[in-house]
Amino acid sequence: MQKKLQPFIDRYNEINDLLMSPDITNDIKKMTSLSKEQSNLAGIVAKAKEYIKTVNDIEENKILLEDKELGELAKEELKTLEPKKIELEEEIKILLLPTDPNDDKNIYLELRAGTGGDEAAIFVGNLFRAYVRYAEVKNWKVELISSSDSDAGGYKEIVALFRGDKVYSRLKYEGGTHRVQRVPATESQGRVHTSAITVAVMPEVDDVDIQINPNDLKIDVMRSSGCGGQSVNTTDSAVRITHIPTGIVVTNQDQKSQHKNKEKAMNVLKARLYELEMQEQIEKEGADRKAQVGTGDRSGRIRTYNYPQNRVTDHRINLTLYRLEQLMNDGVFDELIDPLIADHQARLIEANGL
Repeated sequence: MQKKLQPFIDRYNEINDLLMSPDITNDIKKMTSLSKEQSNLAGIVAKAKEYIKTVNDIEENKILLEDKELGELAKEELKTLEPKKIELEEEIKILLLPTDPNDDKNIYLELRAGTGGDEAAIFVGNLFRAYVRYAEVKNWKVELISSSDSDAGGYKEIVALFRGDKVYSRLKYEGGTHRVQRVPATESQGRVHTSAITVAVMPEVDDVDIQINPNDLKIDVMRSSGCGGQSVNTTDSAVRITHIPTGIVVTNQDQKSQHKNKEKAMNVLKARLYELEMQEQIEKEGADRKAQVGTGDRSGRIRTYNYPQNRVTDHRINLTLYRLEQLMNDGVFDELIDPLIADHQARLIEANGL
């Protein structure tokens, strides 16, 4: 274990020296890059130093066991040090896992009504509000990008940008089909109906992450649709962008400015193309990779929300919680997400032989 850890300590010390060099302090871009790398290393370096000290303390106390005066004291010390060493090893295993390059990114969260008609659209609104509540708990910011209202309430589709600390690392497990079981308000017989919606989680990308050929785009402008009255634009401000090679279509009409609608639509298109690129890469890397990172396949049923039983079940890890009301109203998604992360880490540890 110590041999695996020493390179991290060496690199951390090397960056320290580099950051004091005049050549680096005069290069803001390089200094920012090195500072970020050092910050990413700080956690594992702190644990590495603690682990090495603990191992050394164990060795010293084992030698003292034969000492008549200090033997009993050494024995007591070892009772504390040896469990601490095991605990540190488990923590370090997780820190040594390959990191997802998207974990620090903001995300576009897209919810779409599926089977179930009006009831599915209503649940899109319910689940979106639950995610917004979770964002409030995490001190994230949420910006509505586009939405398509349903006649019965809720949304046929809604897309929002979630900004904050490690948003993707927490919400990337939400991609897939979410099934809801409850009695609709319009159901006179009291029968439970089953509906489904899909959720897509797409990292926000920079121009360096994804390149788009302007010749691959078909851009249409149109008059925004709405409920009538003053809320309807009288100018052609709505924008629809079609990416011809993939057939992906993005529409935005939430802003009064055509320029702003086009900019937001382009950002969502980049995120969708980046997500498509990631899925293709996972497919190429095979089944083992899929098991490690998850496919984000929207056709896969990942979770069921059963209202009559106040139950939510995540089918990927067979986790059931009777906390549906708190999940939807109080933003306690960590109770679902933390076990998913733990399962994911366990798979990675096994796959990487740690």
